[in-house]
Amino acid sequence: MRRLSRVSLVGSVCVYAFLALPGCSIIPTAGPSTGSVTDQGGAQTPPRYEFVDLTSEVTAVLEQREPPGLFAHFGDYRVTDEPRIGIGDSIRVTIWEASSGGLFSAPLLDKVSTGSNSATIPEQIVGRDGAITVPYAGRVPVAGRTTREVQSVVEKALEGKAIQPQVLINVTHSLNNSVSVGGEVTTGARIPLSVKGDRLLDVIAAAGGVRAPVNETFVELSRGSKTTRVALVRVIANPKENIYLRPNDVLTLVREPQTFIAYGATGRNAEIPFEADGISLAQALAKAGGLLDERSDPQGVFIFRYEPDSIARQFDP
Repeated sequence: MRRLSRVSLVGSVCVYAFLALPGCSIIPTAGPSTGSVTDQGGAQTPPRYEFVDLTSEVTAVLEQREPPGLFAHFGDYRVTDEPRIGIGDSIRVTIWEASSGGLFSAPLLDKVSTGSNSATIPEQIVGRDGAITVPYAGRVPVAGRTTREVQSVVEKALEGKAIQPQVLINVTHSLNNSVSVGGEVTTGARIPLSVKGDRLLDVIAAAGGVRAPVNETFVELSRGSKTTRVALVRVIANPKENIYLRPNDVLTLVREPQTFIAYGATGRNAEIPFEADGISLAQALAKAGGLLDERSDPQGVFIFRYEPDSIARQFDP
């Protein structure tokens, strides 16, 4: 097998793979005999685990299976819609007039002037009513609208009051068009999404990158009531998994060291880290100190591994 995930290696007699059935507590930790492993596996109906010869055909089936990913779970590979203003966002409004002498051409406001015929209204937060205040236009509803839509609304509200008003709306700080990032990142924060759209790796980079080793890091994405976890190495290796994030997504990076357990007639009985993206069965045996000559039969190694029913039934319907 090319890759193992939480595999138990037991030095014993024949080459088998245990697939997808409950519980491994019945396997002794002091080195079981071949008979004890095979007898206990089939002692119940249905059996506690299935025996499958580890052949090239079996490994080919196992290699074809891919765990559920972000793209399969969320089905979202489109650029985000144009950001919309929401309650709590900070807005700055600048108004220009065609000539001097208008409402916004004189120092009528506590403002930062951007020209003799313009005025910048101090930054304000969108209230719970979803509106902001614009002088001579009153409360202007902005929540749920794009900046261009708000510009048109304000210009229309000032018609007949200001001299051919032109309006520019800037969202200086957005709470609603952001992603919450936490866990094993350098700087956990709310990361604002850009107009062009931001993929998962873009947001991780904006948070300062990951602190844990990449091969031990998992990405947990929550969107609404859905949550799924995917290995970061898979996101990096498969561009399709690097999906666009949506406003109010919650992204958590979790460190989960990948290990396998070796026990029985091996040189080292322990839980052993992969220390790589994936390891082969031969590498796993080497990390476990190999098979003990006086206790093991090199023709046989039992591998216990969980697999979905859909995979197990391909070997034993």
